[in-house]
Amino acid sequence: MKNLVIAIAALVGIAVVSSVFVVPEGERGIVIRFGKIQRDAQDAVTVFEPGLHFKVPLIETVRLLDARVQTLGEGSDRFVTAEKKDLLVDSYVKWRIADFGKYFLSTGGNLNQAETLLKQYINNGLRTEFGSRTIQEIVSGERTQLMVRAMAQAAEGAQELGIEILDVRVKKINLPDEISTSIFQRMRAERAAVAKEHRSRGMEQSEIIRADVDARVTVMVADAERNSRTVRGEGDASAAKIYADAYNKNAEFFSFVRSLDAYKNSFQNKNDVLVIQPDNDFFKYMKSDKVQN
Repeated sequence: MKNLVIAIAALVGIAVVSSVFVVPEGERGIVIRFGKIQRDAQDAVTVFEPGLHFKVPLIETVRLLDARVQTLGEGSDRFVTAEKKDLLVDSYVKWRIADFGKYFLSTGGNLNQAETLLKQYINNGLRTEFGSRTIQEIVSGERTQLMVRAMAQAAEGAQELGIEILDVRVKKINLPDEISTSIFQRMRAERAAVAKEHRSRGMEQSEIIRADVDARVTVMVADAERNSRTVRGEGDASAAKIYADAYNKNAEFFSFVRSLDAYKNSFQNKNDVLVIQPDNDFFKYMKSDKVQN
């Protein structure tokens, strides 16, 4: 009898322990009874909040589901633009469970299965948005609009999984290596053509400026030459007038001064030698005793 009481007490203890379950913080629990999710009187799925709860032992089982915000974003996906250009896009999605019953029925409560299905909806939305835009439109400022529309499209499909999409973000957009190389070569050729055009224009402007400067220099030199000849002519005229006036005042004295200048220029140093006949007019004033006025 004593052993029977102990056995009954042990069974009761096991039943009590197995009827109690704890839902940790950040998770929610649903109870499965005979393979069906337990529902309330309004046929809504009963979701157990964090804390201590009870269930029918051996008949009901508890499945814990993560209620926290999840992040989906691994690797890059290839999308095609309206120009039929491939892009490698890095994106991430913030999501959480909105309907725990629907989520469990569609994914079996498996997080990996849920992310696989969700990624299909996200990629479909992004593929539609990328396919309707050019690379320039995507890069130049329509990325925000693209993410909003992709999020709206994905949200419709995610509702079937009992998932709420909180945010869709495109982190990085890259070109495949083969396209990057092709674009780089094309850009380099375009830049080289632009540089060549600028150099040609620079050389043309240089020639124009050089020709203009040469023309100005030629004109300035010609003007200076003309002015110098004018000044020189005026000086010669003034000198001739002075000489003429001096000659008219006293021809003999003028001739004497001119002879002195000739003597001075002819005999500037001791090595100067002049061979001339003694009765030449050059020595006219050297042979005279005095200068006649």
